[in-house]
Amino acid sequence: MDMDFGSKERVHLNLAIFKKGGERFEIAVEPELAIKFKHGEKINIREIVHSDKIFTDVQKGSIAPENRLKAVFNKTDAYQIAEIIIKEGEIQLTAEYRKKLREQKHKQIITLIQKYGVDPRTKAPHTLQRIEAAMEEAKVKIDEHKKPEDQVQEILDKLKPILPISFEKKNIKLNIPAESAAKCYSTVKNIGTILKEEWKNDGSWEALVEIPGGLETELYDKLNSITHGQMTAEVMKE
Repeated sequence: MDMDFGSKERVHLNLAIFKKGGERFEIAVEPELAIKFKHGEKINIREIVHSDKIFTDVQKGSIAPENRLKAVFNKTDAYQIAEIIIKEGEIQLTAEYRKKLREQKHKQIITLIQKYGVDPRTKAPHTLQRIEAAMEEAKVKIDEHKKPEDQVQEILDKLKPILPISFEKKNIKLNIPAESAAKCYSTVKNIGTILKEEWKNDGSWEALVEIPGGLETELYDKLNSITHGQMTAEVMKE
């Protein structure tokens, strides 16, 4: 599926463009919805397009002749044609929107690295500020049309000479007192994966959980807040 995120053409609207046999058809679209629709999400086409007309040039307001729509698409219904244009054509984004996408993905990537990455020497997580500074020093460029998860490994390789970091998970054995067990259960489930658990006769909860290495401190902070420090945690060796 083509998405022309990097077009040098000066674009003032987010467009979906379909070219065939020397002809060009355009529609102005809501970019996020159009991208999701192109990738298979079910979205009402009327929420995506800005008009019930098909254009040969949106910015000039040139409407495509009905006979040409019939010849190329074998139909004249604008919304049905708009679906084809989005799915089979290109999505061309404004420079402003491309910048917005890069900024969003930049934040998502930093959060991912902080969540899963630790300093291999101390096993402690890096701060968001430290990761961001390292990315700036390494002159990391964000690809706005790639998922954050698909860019992380390449970015990590650039960061490692500057910031010692490795992705790892930790297994932690928890023992939570009865009065806090139910509330802690949902907190633990939101942060990690419960591998084993046992509810004791006194109502306390014992669990072995797997969490991203970078979330160890966050887990302890949340559980200590709920239990007022009345819990135990032990990192299990590999």
